[in-house]
Amino acid sequence: MFRNHIKIAFRSLKKQPFFSLINMFGLAIGMAGSLLIALYIYDELSYDKMFADADRIYRIDTDIKFGGSERKSSEAAPPMAAAMEQDFAEVESTVRFRDRGHILMRSSEESTNTKERGATFVDSTFFKVFGIDLLYGDQRTALKEVNTLVLTKSVAEKHFGKKNAIGQSLLLNNEDTYIVTGIIDDLPKNSFLRDHSVFMAMAGNIGSREDIWGSLNYFTFVKLRPDTNLDNFQVQLSGMFEKYMVPWAQKVFPGITKASFEASGNYVRYYTLPLTDIHLHSDRNTELSSNGSIQNVYILSFIGLFLIFLACVNFMNLSTAHSLKRAKEVGIRKTLGSNKKELVTQFLTESGLISFVSMLLALIISFIALPFFNDLSNKSIVLPVTNPLFWLIIISVTVVLGLFSGSYPAFFMSRFKPVDTLKGGGQNNVGGGVVRSTLVVFQFAVSVFLIVGTLVVFHQLEFIQNKDLGFNKEQVLLINDTYAAGDQLSYFKEEVLQLSAVQSATLSNFMPTPSSRADSSFFQEGDTEQQNAIQMQEWGVDPDYIRTLSLELIAGRDFNNQSVADSSAVIINESTLIHLNLDAQKALGTRISEVNGPNDIVLYIIIGVVKNFHYESMHEHIGAVGLFLNKSSGSMAIKLKSDDYSGVISSIESLWKKRAPGQPFNYRFMDDAFNTTYDAEQRLGRIFIIFTTLSIFIACLGLFGLASFNAQKRTKEIGVRKVLGASVSQITFGLTTDFLKLVAIATAIALPLGWYVMNLWLQDFSYRIQISWEILAFAAFLVIIIAILTVSYQSIKAAIANPVKSLRTE
Repeated sequence: MFRNHIKIAFRSLKKQPFFSLINMFGLAIGMAGSLLIALYIYDELSYDKMFADADRIYRIDTDIKFGGSERKSSEAAPPMAAAMEQDFAEVESTVRFRDRGHILMRSSEESTNTKERGATFVDSTFFKVFGIDLLYGDQRTALKEVNTLVLTKSVAEKHFGKKNAIGQSLLLNNEDTYIVTGIIDDLPKNSFLRDHSVFMAMAGNIGSREDIWGSLNYFTFVKLRPDTNLDNFQVQLSGMFEKYMVPWAQKVFPGITKASFEASGNYVRYYTLPLTDIHLHSDRNTELSSNGSIQNVYILSFIGLFLIFLACVNFMNLSTAHSLKRAKEVGIRKTLGSNKKELVTQFLTESGLISFVSMLLALIISFIALPFFNDLSNKSIVLPVTNPLFWLIIISVTVVLGLFSGSYPAFFMSRFKPVDTLKGGGQNNVGGGVVRSTLVVFQFAVSVFLIVGTLVVFHQLEFIQNKDLGFNKEQVLLINDTYAAGDQLSYFKEEVLQLSAVQSATLSNFMPTPSSRADSSFFQEGDTEQQNAIQMQEWGVDPDYIRTLSLELIAGRDFNNQSVADSSAVIINESTLIHLNLDAQKALGTRISEVNGPNDIVLYIIIGVVKNFHYESMHEHIGAVGLFLNKSSGSMAIKLKSDDYSGVISSIESLWKKRAPGQPFNYRFMDDAFNTTYDAEQRLGRIFIIFTTLSIFIACLGLFGLASFNAQKRTKEIGVRKVLGASVSQITFGLTTDFLKLVAIATAIALPLGWYVMNLWLQDFSYRIQISWEILAFAAFLVIIIAILTVSYQSIKAAIANPVKSLRTE
């Protein structure tokens, strides 16, 4: 019997190729989109689970409020790890990372440096905590000694080829010679260390041995013993502030106590964050690698579920729309003895066959689209075709979707009464209008919601691009790693300034786009009370910094390179004025002090105030910033006059090669560096566009099916209306209005929901747009136009049909 059902199913699909193709293609699109999203989500949820005992490893995070500044840090103080091992029996082992970012590296056999982007100091317990095996070397000694390092396999082969690199030497940043003591495999792409490939012995980092509890520069991980009560451990961890931080702070602020510190509104809190939660649940200011967002996972999960459900709804609507053509078939089969169960089985077999073919198409579409999707999402996802579990899930999902999407049409058609259908009155028995209308409302509600989401994301990105940043990022060229020029750097800058296409240039480690950051505590002169501290960014710049980046001085003057006194001068931003409780003019001449110890106080005089500028992403408020005249050689920003970028870059590169032979020439434009800050939002916007388009396409197929169904059902009615004098436009308007009511209901449901959800998404930005009525109105207008275009074909076709044929329709 099953073989007979399959044979009839094939005949039925073959008999109506256009209908079958639309059905399978719509379902395949939904399946493919959901499959890609499912692979993305699986990849996001798999981060850091490959490490041994990952469920027992935690990162120590620090929340601190001090000097009017709140900071959520993923780092801890240098002595935190040793203190935990000493105080807590629950601690099995700890490891610290001190991130160095990128470094310049070359072997003794190489004459040119190579830039390695992921370097970090790390404790020798690195291998023990994370269960990482060495391909070459001994993990007991690999990172024990000063000036030793471990490389990933790819970096080792880059510098030493296929030969064993153990014992080989490398020159780092043209200064320090390191010995290779270990090689590890390349770290997985779904690891928090995926951006790192050079691991230097922590023994060589002087700061790691300092007993400074106020410095938060070390990513600290702890592996707890099995069966540790995490709540109890968290309570003990909280006590470290009073035991260690307060005594250290008393060296700088005599008389400070935990009670007085907290009474002034300040706090220091330590937390544990599971290793496997870092990628999606960490909202800290700094990270070892860029993280994802659990919000985006939730959003994409809903989109994936909606997409597959929309495809199933589309299948149902198209199947019921086509059911009238099979009404007589059902009547004859019932007359010849077929019962309801056999008919349901027959129609479910057909839907299962469509589902199976659709899944094959979906796999082909996914395979073709995967490279583009990886580029869109910044992933390296592959279809796990060698994994039996993958195929088990695919087959199970295919069966479930076949049953789900075919259930309503199957039971719907099996209810036809044979007497009525054979008399040609089947259309009068076709019910389920409320169900079909509800499904169409759901489809378009999802589409409207996604349109609103897309518009909000791109309006926020447009707002970011067009907002006054307080500095000029246009036509500014950034040259990185300029410290590699050594004592030739000042000559290089002077020669660059001689180029006719160059307006100005500045040297600094600190740029408004992603770069180094450093903050310290400052006080007004004569005041060292901790409740009056000002936590301020401390940026070392040269005299050309403000002019090159077009920062706006609202009071005072710029630095003067000829003035010796300016070595003790500072230019502050507007946010600092709030903490000083002064206006811009009154702040001029005020002296502030940096307190490094009871007998180590450095005074600076305020000579200028600049307008606030965005030096962090717009997720963060603009904090206090101080510009200090100081030699700083990390990067050079060059303000260009000309649009002939290739010509001036070529000239600058020639000067670089002359002054820094063998050193890499790395550059990018400041606006590009600025845009990288919002990569996650830009990717989310592009994903929204793609899946919004797919959802609208599938919803339109469903609406097309319902319009076809409605036109067939009302064939005689249309014929009678035309005979009685109704025009084509009147009939078309009447048929179209029915569906626009459904779209209007969907819009009324989706607009407030979209407004609410996207407002929640915008809360993550300190500087954001307001969702205006224009955005909501445009979303409604767009979906109505799409609906009209979809329905109009069937409506016009029905309206222009010959009324004689319509009245003869059985």
